[in-house]
Amino acid sequence: MAHQLLKGKKGIIFGALDERSIAWKTAIRAVEEGAEIVLTNAPIALRMGKINELSALCNNAPVIPADATSVTDLENLLQKSMEHFGGKMDFILHSIGMSPNVRKAIPYTDTNYDNFLKTLDISALSLHKVLQSAMKLDALKEWSSVVALTYIAAQRTFPGYNDMAEAKALMESIARSFGYHYGFAKKVRVNTISQSPTITTAGSGVSGFDAFFTYADKMSPLGNATAEQCADYCLTMFSDYTKMVTMQNLFHDGGFSNTGVSQSIIEEMEKAAQANG
Repeated sequence: MAHQLLKGKKGIIFGALDERSIAWKTAIRAVEEGAEIVLTNAPIALRMGKINELSALCNNAPVIPADATSVTDLENLLQKSMEHFGGKMDFILHSIGMSPNVRKAIPYTDTNYDNFLKTLDISALSLHKVLQSAMKLDALKEWSSVVALTYIAAQRTFPGYNDMAEAKALMESIARSFGYHYGFAKKVRVNTISQSPTITTAGSGVSGFDAFFTYADKMSPLGNATAEQCADYCLTMFSDYTKMVTMQNLFHDGGFSNTGVSQSIIEEMEKAAQANG
């Protein structure tokens, strides 16, 4: 049920690739809640994905290509978005992440450093570039909200997550640091949402994903948060109900981040021990 939570608000959604994307679901829910949006992704992702289908589902929202590692592209995106909206914006979703090392199955201990730098640029520095460009162009209204999606591998080691772990840790730091400056300058709030492992095109590419998706689900008192639930959480962060929340890394993971071990995991370990005994 829609409540018009974002009525009159305008914003940009980065990173929608297909219907499994959290950004895709957030875009649809934002429009249902009364927002007007612009959709964007890297040109190659626009060719590979289904973003024109999403545009049609979102009242024919404009699709503006932008490489999030290019300040020129980002400034063009922001300027065209403001022209479309007839003024400044209220929210931005940064749902961007890619690691060439992960895609090429290069082990963490054998990392290719050129690839590593690309991972950091695409997955972390892109947030800084978005925020810097928005501040330079004065593209966001006071009390606007910027949300970036992250994962608990920024704090804990998940071997298959590879160099994306460093990228997410850097991105969370950027959100805190830029949130400080943007908050004092324009009352813009900047937060990250640390989501449960989620079955998306990007998430499924991580080595061992199915195993730690199941593990997290068994560890979390509420189970894994779905992409749809994450979209709803993003909407609350875009809304006026969270005006005083900034510089936070917000865990949206069914309690996984604060659970040491669950009874379900203990019982499975006991069964395994008995079977091997």
